[in-house]
Amino acid sequence: MTSGRLAANEVGTALGSRRACKVRRLIGSGGQGEVYAVDVDGDGLALKWYYPQLATPEQREALRALVETGPPNGRFLWPLDLVEFKNRPGFGYLMALRDGRYKGITDLLARRVVPTFLSLSTAGTYLADGFLQLHARGLCYRDISWGNVFFDSSTGDVLICDNDNVAPNKSGGAGVLGTAKFMAPEVVRGDAKPSTQTDLYSLAVLLFLMLINHHPLDGRREATIRCFDAAAMQHLYGTQPLFIFDPSDRSNAPEPGYQDNALIYWALYPQFLRDLFTRSFTNGIADPEHGRVRETTWRSAMGRLRDAVCYCRCGAQNFFEESRLTPGGALGPCWRCRSPIPAPFRILLTDRGEPREVVLNHDSKLFAHHVDPGVDPDFTRPIAEVRQNPTDPTTWGLCNLTADQWTAFLPDQSIRAVKPGQSLALRVGTKVQIATCSGEIQR
Repeated sequence: MTSGRLAANEVGTALGSRRACKVRRLIGSGGQGEVYAVDVDGDGLALKWYYPQLATPEQREALRALVETGPPNGRFLWPLDLVEFKNRPGFGYLMALRDGRYKGITDLLARRVVPTFLSLSTAGTYLADGFLQLHARGLCYRDISWGNVFFDSSTGDVLICDNDNVAPNKSGGAGVLGTAKFMAPEVVRGDAKPSTQTDLYSLAVLLFLMLINHHPLDGRREATIRCFDAAAMQHLYGTQPLFIFDPSDRSNAPEPGYQDNALIYWALYPQFLRDLFTRSFTNGIADPEHGRVRETTWRSAMGRLRDAVCYCRCGAQNFFEESRLTPGGALGPCWRCRSPIPAPFRILLTDRGEPREVVLNHDSKLFAHHVDPGVDPDFTRPIAEVRQNPTDPTTWGLCNLTADQWTAFLPDQSIRAVKPGQSLALRVGTKVQIATCSGEIQR
C-alpha cells in the first residue's frame, strides 16, 4: 500500500502515449514531490508526482520540452511522459526505475560501498561525458550533487537522476539553485543563476568528493565552526571559499586528526589530477568564466586516471606515475602494504593529439577511444585485452578482439601479423599498428 498523496491501484493516464498508469507503491519523497513505482501497460516505471504548490504551468512546460528533446545518452533517468489523474489536480512524469545495483554517492562517503580506483575513475569518466553531452545541447543541470548521481560500485556505470530541473543554459526564471555544498560561490552569494559554467564547478566538487572522500572547501575553517547554519555555509561556500590544498594560502588546510580522509587520499593520486583540482578551486573560483575545468578535460583526465591503475603484489590498486619510479625501476611504496611495486607493462599509443599511456595489468583492456580519441568512452566493448599464455603462465599477451588484423614490429626487427583472436606477447620495444594508431610496449 502507498502512504502518500496517490493511492495504491489508482489509475492515471500517460498523456503522450495515452497508456494507463497504475500506482503500485510509494518509493520515497523529496523536496519537490513523491516518487511511486507504477505499472504502465505491463512496464514497471517510476512516477514523480509534484506537490501541489510546485505543479506550476512553468514546470509542466519545462517537462514537456524535456520529454520532446529526449536524453543526452542512456545514463540519464530522463522524463519519458507526463501523467495526470482524473479528478485530481496536478501532474507528474514517468521515468525508468533505478536498478538496485546503483548506489548513491552518500553510500560511498559513508563507506557502505567500497569501490576500487578502477570503478571510481570509470564513474568519473562517464559523469564527465554525461554532462558534456548535456551541455552540448545548450542545457544546464542546475543541481549536480551527491543526491542526484548513482553508480554501480563494481563496474563504475552511472545514472544521473532528477532531470526535471534541467533547463536551457542561462534561462533564468524560477527553479532550483542547487545544493549548497555544490553550488558555485557566485550562486551561493546570489550574484549569478545556475548555468553550464556553474555546473562545471559542481561537477568538480562531485568528482573531488568521490575520489578524495572529502569536500574541497572543508578545512580548518569548517573544523572551527560550532553551529553549521546558513550563515556558516554562506561564509564557507560563498563569500570566503578557499581550497583546502590552495598552494598559496594554507590557512584552510585539512586539520590532522579530524579531516584525515583529505590528507590520505590526496597523496594517492597522480600529480596531473591534483593539478586539475587545484585549478578548479583556485582559478575556477577567482575567474568563473575562464578558470574552470571543462567537461572534455575532466573526461580525458578520468580516462587517464583509469589507464594509470596498477596492482601491487598484495592486490591493492595503485596509480602508475613515472615520477614515482625509484632508481631501481620499481614504483614507490604501495599505500596498503608499503612494499615497492614492480614496474608494470604499459603501452604508449600515438595517433592524433597527445600520446596516451595505458598500464597493462592482468585484467586490462583497450577500447575504441584509446586508438581513436574522437570516439566517446565506452568501457563495455573492448578492442583488446591482456591474456595469460595458456602454455606458459609467465608470459602475457595483448589479444586482438577486433575484426581486423594488426601489424606488429618485434624487437628482433621481424614483422608479425596479429589476426583477430591472436595475442601479441608483452615484450619491451614491441611496436604494433592498430588501425591508424601506433603503439609501443614499455616497462
